[in-house]
Amino acid sequence: MRIGLLTEGGYPYVGGDTGLWCDRLVRGLGQHEFDVYALKSGPEQEGDGWVPIPPQVRRVRTARLWTAGDDGATLGRRARRQFIEHYGELLGAVCAPQEGSAAEVADRFGNALYTLAELARDTGALTGALRSDHAVTALERACRAPGAPRAAHEARVPDLLAVTDHLARALRPLSLDWYGEDALAAVDLCHATSGGSAALPGLLARHFSGVPLLVTEYGVQLRAHYLALGPDSAAPAVRALLAAFHGRLAAEVYRRAEILTPGSSHARRWQERCGADRARIRTVHPGMDADRFAEVGEAPERADADTLVWVGRIEPGRDLVSLLHAFAEVRKEEPHARLRVVGVPVGAEGEAYLAQCRALAAQLFPDEAEGPHAVGDNPVSFTEVGAPEAPTLPDAYAAGAVVVLSSVVEGFPVTLAEAMFCGRATVSTDVGAVVEVIGGTGLVVPPRNPRALAEACVALLRDPERRARLGAAARARALELFGVEQNIAAFHGIYLEIMSHCPVRRVAVDEAGEPLPFAVPAEAHVPGRWTVPTLLRGSPAPARAGAEGVR
Repeated sequence: MRIGLLTEGGYPYVGGDTGLWCDRLVRGLGQHEFDVYALKSGPEQEGDGWVPIPPQVRRVRTARLWTAGDDGATLGRRARRQFIEHYGELLGAVCAPQEGSAAEVADRFGNALYTLAELARDTGALTGALRSDHAVTALERACRAPGAPRAAHEARVPDLLAVTDHLARALRPLSLDWYGEDALAAVDLCHATSGGSAALPGLLARHFSGVPLLVTEYGVQLRAHYLALGPDSAAPAVRALLAAFHGRLAAEVYRRAEILTPGSSHARRWQERCGADRARIRTVHPGMDADRFAEVGEAPERADADTLVWVGRIEPGRDLVSLLHAFAEVRKEEPHARLRVVGVPVGAEGEAYLAQCRALAAQLFPDEAEGPHAVGDNPVSFTEVGAPEAPTLPDAYAAGAVVVLSSVVEGFPVTLAEAMFCGRATVSTDVGAVVEVIGGTGLVVPPRNPRALAEACVALLRDPERRARLGAAARARALELFGVEQNIAAFHGIYLEIMSHCPVRRVAVDEAGEPLPFAVPAEAHVPGRWTVPTLLRGSPAPARAGAEGVR
């Protein structure tokens, strides 16, 4: 089977969010061929380089999501009129009244999207048109139309320019040359590793060539957009318009995909709320490398019985402030307790948040010394993986007896699953898919509740036998559900399920001209010459056409 793997900001680039998972998937499914189509999310990614590419990856094609304003072909007068008409129809669906028919709005958005894609294929590209004055004018007209959201009515010129720029970036896949017979039209299946722009090439390959689409979301892309559009991030009009656009795009992706594979029930509920058909959803947990944590998981006695560990990316959503206040309560009950924070700040906001947390730790816990002539230190330490205190990620988890997750926002809690592989007892806040992942093998408390977090930590610090029982149960659960082998087996079965329901394209048709399913059986891809059974020698020509499509 030939798979078109669609990524955004991840594989095959080093450091991408989906890089490790995609690499394990591709290497684990060596019986299939993969063509990787990667969207680059930012200029910094170009300097990161690629991970080593296995031989089953036949080729890699990349494209930027960002472009200069004058990139792309110049539209003629007729094409420009068509663009204004179709883009205005797309924006009309984005700004449609909420009380209207959801099915009609979805059809309107989808039809406009595919018509724009056809125009881009005929004209060469729409990159420049999507950033032109005509695009801004069309957006302003849609915002002023009757029934448009109140926030959109109040959009000013800077708001319109910001939204136009964002939409041009999100719709960049419309202008790519990825949909010909030598590209996505030649694959058997498109597998998008996230929703949003990454799934858009899969939608277009389905529209142009009938290629079935599989969409995997370990972090729901629509939810990520909603979180990024906070009150301090943009004007109300910008937030309303972008939220509406991404909502329409997500609904179209969920409606057209053959199968959706969320990474948790939490993500599954998001997809169902956006209109996904429950019958086409299969929950597939992320496949994680358990071997790297085996040594720590098999030696739980290495842990410091008085140490709490927090591991992750440092940003406001992780709520380290509540963790520090909770640890102040822990110290009142357990004076010898220590807290080790191991993480890397995310962007400028993360750097500022780390500085805030360091200042709070210095205020809550002045340096302590055993005597008047000794040098004091702080019971809270901030380090990164690779430092002497935590040379590797498993070493970070091994340093403490209890691993703490204090987030107020989570999708699939990867750090929690890693702690479970390490056989550590955990205390977590009830957000995202935490309860689903932990499954009763750890303590769960409400978010933004330092007192409850502190009480749970104290309970585990004082009870080593309970810590051992919970840690062993957590490790057994992680090995059973979150390993690479389970993930690869699940996707192998899903690939076969999709192909069994989708007719083979351009190979064989019946008397009515409809495609015949299974016209090319799996055995046809095995090298060698196949004989025709006696009973089939009198078959009509259309049924034999499948044998001619062997590649």
